[in-house]
Amino acid sequence: MADPARCRAGAPAGEWDAGRVPLAGGRRRMRALGMALRCALLAAALVGCASGARKAPEAPAAVATASATGAMAKQSAGRPEGAPGDGKVAIWLTTGDQSRLFARQPDIALGAAPPPRTPWSQGVETAGPLPAPPHTIDIDPASRHQKMVGFGAALSEASAWVLRQRLTPEQRGALLAELFGRERGIGLSFARLYLGSSEFARSQYSYNDLPAGEEDPGLTQFSVDADRALVLPLAQDALALNPDLELVASPASAPGWMKSGGALVKGTLRPEAYGAYARYLKRYVDVLLEEGVPIYALTVQNEPHAEPEGAPGMRLDAAARAQLIGKHLGPLLEDDGPRILEWDGNWDEPQSPLKVLADKAAGPYVAGVAWHCYGGEVGAQGAVRDARPEKEVYVTECSGGQWAPGWSDNLLHFSRTLMVGAARNWAKGVVLGNLAQDGLGGPRTGGCRGCRGVVTVTEDGAVVRNAEYYALAHASRSVLPGAWRVASSAGRDGVDNAAFENPDGTLALLVVNSAQEPRRFQVRAAGRGYGYTLPAASVATFTWRP
Repeated sequence: MADPARCRAGAPAGEWDAGRVPLAGGRRRMRALGMALRCALLAAALVGCASGARKAPEAPAAVATASATGAMAKQSAGRPEGAPGDGKVAIWLTTGDQSRLFARQPDIALGAAPPPRTPWSQGVETAGPLPAPPHTIDIDPASRHQKMVGFGAALSEASAWVLRQRLTPEQRGALLAELFGRERGIGLSFARLYLGSSEFARSQYSYNDLPAGEEDPGLTQFSVDADRALVLPLAQDALALNPDLELVASPASAPGWMKSGGALVKGTLRPEAYGAYARYLKRYVDVLLEEGVPIYALTVQNEPHAEPEGAPGMRLDAAARAQLIGKHLGPLLEDDGPRILEWDGNWDEPQSPLKVLADKAAGPYVAGVAWHCYGGEVGAQGAVRDARPEKEVYVTECSGGQWAPGWSDNLLHFSRTLMVGAARNWAKGVVLGNLAQDGLGGPRTGGCRGCRGVVTVTEDGAVVRNAEYYALAHASRSVLPGAWRVASSAGRDGVDNAAFENPDGTLALLVVNSAQEPRRFQVRAAGRGYGYTLPAASVATFTWRP
């Protein structure tokens, strides 16, 4: 959780970073107001702790203990261990056989870095014998790439319902503290909200539903009441636990009366409704800010080339998105709105967002591109960023599912492709699938069959931490908001990595061994280094102060 002193001192009004669109004056005011609201949530939680009044869920003394259900290994509170500069490297390890689940390993010592591809000198502590020459991961903290927002999951109505209905208040509070708390949890700091219902909900709704044949261009019937029982409280609780949490909002559909066909399922946005839809999106942002839930980024349509069966969806091609953003939404949000992210679809259609970015009217209003993982390869987002280096990159959805039951395979896939691969391809933030679902991949209105949440909550209230949880834990626990992704050696022999420099100066290195045998490597950064042998099919995170 952020230091309350930050709230007292106030947050910076705005800043530059590589590839980031600077915040306009109105956006600075919005961010400042958002920080004030977050601080109010934090203050309320602290007052509640002192007075016994209702408060944010307290983090347990230890997050959990590794077990057959996949609970997190016990760890101490505070920022990532290894930070004090004591010459030690802190290590967390998850193995594909589940014998170690985000388990803290014995620290190893930093030594003087050897010349490239030479044996380690005698006396340098390692986690196993290193032959000559080992694979070398060189890290250059001076070569900065993108500033990170974080990692997380979707706060869907399905997730909120499962957490509310299947867990006691005490269980729910402990789990949310484990997921979002920074002191004793994994510190998820980037999450997604659906703007209206989606396939992951109990029913289909928008915030401006009307009887057939009626229209409301003035949005006099706009209301977010459908989210007040479940979604908004979940978002507010998560923000109270982690005031650094940033939220991206994505609509699955415009209200039916704005669409061809008049329904939430399928269809497209009628051109004459572009202005009303832009005002609808703006109204949502304004209302949520009033509720203490500031929106960091907004997309105009989830998966705009998909029209799922039986669930809210809307087709919106590149020309339509460009017109909507360039002539309507962009001007509305220019002074006091969140950043606009284009696309919100799969890696296999990079030409679609490039068309919108190239549009003279829409392009200047678009801060970046949001990606999904269900088609194509992660390198597509890097290619688009290379073509438009001034634009940001995010992954806003990548769900696991029953179609991929292998636990080890899922651990390696999500760690290698989403935590490492997406970061190496310029992602500032990565959102996986739903935060929580039941054992059948629900609740759901249609669409995805068998999607799997980061955690599964069974009918009897048992919490199963899936492989996606551990992939997120390895990244989110040690890569703090505001960290820079820094240059590091390319992957080799099944070993992939991504390196980061945190705001406090510590380094975090995420390493994935996809090989079916142990891999030995050495790490060098700022004239110091260490060696390690990573077990087969495993993931490790290393943190230290250089």
